[in-house]
Formats: sequence, structure tokens, C-alpha cells
Amino acid sequence: MKQGIIDKVKSIIDSNFDVEDISYVPDIENSKLTFGNKGLRFEATTLFIDMRGSTTVLNKHNRTSMSKIYMCYFHTIVTIAKSLGGEVRSFNGDGILVFFPGTSKVTLSNAVKAAMHMKYMLAVDEGVIKKKMETYSSVDFGIGIDDGKILCTKVGITGSNNRDLVWVGNAVNKAVKIGDLHSAPKHIGISSYVYSNLTDEVKFHTRKTSWGTEEKVNMWESAMIQYNGNYETYYRTSYHWTIS
Repeated sequence: MKQGIIDKVKSIIDSNFDVEDISYVPDIENSKLTFGNKGLRFEATTLFIDMRGSTTVLNKHNRTSMSKIYMCYFHTIVTIAKSLGGEVRSFNGDGILVFFPGTSKVTLSNAVKAAMHMKYMLAVDEGVIKKKMETYSSVDFGIGIDDGKILCTKVGITGSNNRDLVWVGNAVNKAVKIGDLHSAPKHIGISSYVYSNLTDEVKFHTRKTSWGTEEKVNMWESAMIQYNGNYETYYRTSYHWTIS
């Protein structure tokens, strides 16, 4: 076994790495992904959502109750993400990565719209889901969003439970970093790149003034984040988007 591991590591380190550009989000069954030095690179908007205080919630309930909370939480997130073109990957504890493939303002804005839908369903008082989950416990969470190129490769060994995909890129790391900063009431944070490419429908809220005229209100406020040793601007919001 020792020599086998040594030989594999030497092969990985000493061999060239082949990267193929694609326009979709790969999955674990993709035949182009082997355990060799092969990766698939795609561009997408990355949404990361992570539950806050899950250990505290766990210790308030028995395991079956906590399982119910997780089932409701994940079902809501996955359904909303898929409805707007998101591809759900990497269930990790109480966090999920969702990729919205493409480079257009529409696909990028769909990721933000999905985040606002998630907030509405999971956190707004009028929401049936929030009230039902509070039968056991309220759920807090943070969402981070960034856009960029992501490299996917397969890791592990042969066998259905011995393998997984790894997602490498600043879009993933920054989305996680931004998401970690957030909780109620400002659940959602986005990178400056995402903000600068939003369509108006997810950037501005239209309201009537006391004079009866309509005005656009920016739903986002700027803040600072330290990333890769530098401080940079990102944007956050407490707004949500209702689902009919």
C-alpha cells in the first residue's frame, strides 16, 4: 500500500495536467474526469450558502428532529436553485455550492435572484416554510456569490463512496469567504464583479415617493472584505424576492 501511494503521488506531481474548457457544470459520472491529471474548466457564478449555529441547533434537538430541519433546508435551496438554472454540487455538512453556468448578466443575476428567493422562503416572517421549521428551530444562514472560472477534477479512488469532485478557483473561495460574513438580517453578500454586472431588476427596488412618483432605490450597500491579503469592496443586502 505504501509504495502504491508513493507511485501515485509521483505520477500526479511529475506528469503534466490536462485542462479542457467546457460550457457546462460536470458531475461525478462525467467520463472525461478520471483519477489522472485531467480537469474540466468552466465559467459560472458560484453561490455558497451555509447554515449558522448548526451545532447549537443540533444540541437543542434529537437527531431525527435535526434531520427534519436539514431536509427542509436543503429541499428549499435545491428546488430554488434548479428553477433558475443552477447546478447543485458539494453538499458539505450544512453548506452547499451551486453553480450557474455561463458568462451573461442574466445567468449572473439569476444566481442573485435565487439567493433572494432562498432568503424569502427560509427567513421572512410571512413565509410558511420559516414558520413550519420553527416548530423545531429557526434557521439562520449566510450566502456568498462570486463569478469566475472554476477547475473541476476528480479525487479519491475507484468505488462509489471513495471519490468526489474538487472545485478550484477564486470564485469558489471568495463566495465562501463572503458567505461566512453573513447572517440575519443581511443574509446575502456579493463580490464587486457580480454587483457591477447585475441587471436592474436585482439591483434596484422601485418604490413610490410621498409625491406619488416612482424612484429607484439601490438594494445593496458596500462593505469591505479582506481577501488574499488585500482589502476590497463587496456588497450586501437585507432584501428578499417573493415567490408566488
